[in-house]
Amino acid sequence: MERPQLALHQLHAFTVLAEELHFGRAAVRLGIAQPPLSQQIRRLEEKVGHPLFERRPGGVVLTSAGRELLPAARRALGEVADGLEAARRAGGGEAGLIRVGFAASLALTILPGMLRAYRERHPAVEVRISEMTTAPQVAALLGRSIDVGLLREPPDVPGLVAEAVLSEPFVAVLPVGHDLAGQRVVPVAALAAEPFVLLGPEAGPTVHERIVGVCRAAGFEPRIGQHAVEWQTVCALVEAGLGVSIAPASVRRVRLKGVAYRRIEPADARTVVAMCRREGETDPLVVRFVEVARACMP
Repeated sequence: MERPQLALHQLHAFTVLAEELHFGRAAVRLGIAQPPLSQQIRRLEEKVGHPLFERRPGGVVLTSAGRELLPAARRALGEVADGLEAARRAGGGEAGLIRVGFAASLALTILPGMLRAYRERHPAVEVRISEMTTAPQVAALLGRSIDVGLLREPPDVPGLVAEAVLSEPFVAVLPVGHDLAGQRVVPVAALAAEPFVLLGPEAGPTVHERIVGVCRAAGFEPRIGQHAVEWQTVCALVEAGLGVSIAPASVRRVRLKGVAYRRIEPADARTVVAMCRREGETDPLVVRFVEVARACMP
């Protein structure tokens, strides 16, 4: 049996009349004349196949069919109202889901404050974060499995735009017993003979090349003995005596007893953290996240 198609305005008219139990008062509340209200109720009764109201002197009362329809009509109208409100909030970037990729070291710098500020301003938005190195973030952005990426030294990739949110200096990462660990500032050239532990090029190709470039500018090609996927692992391998490293200054928050972090010369050797998104992105959720991220820039 085919279900009747009920118009929302007819259900609304029905619920108002069921509350007022008087055509005149219901028509005033609806802002329409009484004859159009009567026509709407009559059409609704035709679809139901039974009278919904019993006419009596001074007003109307609900029939058994009307009493059965009333809670369903209220639920339907409520669900539509809730849906419209949810759509408005989502369209304004105030509700929904945003997926953010981030480099692990950013959990030691700007990420906590940025996420806290965003959740305070947009509490109804679900934020789903994924720890990812640079190359996987780029692939996830292009594949639309994340909406925003926070990564170091973003590559120039067609279809993506990058906006710098942080610039931080590099530091030397040394075993505490190393001769250079006693110095406050370590010249990069002094590391020329040391084996290096670096973030692998497959994990972060541009930041890897950036650090190699810092070494080349100091006059040597770094001898890389170990690669790692995360900066925390880099520091752990340095503590184990497998080499030294040059890393973003934020790794100093990785507290390892056997590791010393020292400023380097030249002091202008820095790394850039960028916020990446798809070119031409208009999703209000992304737009609002970008706004908050900009406000959190140091």
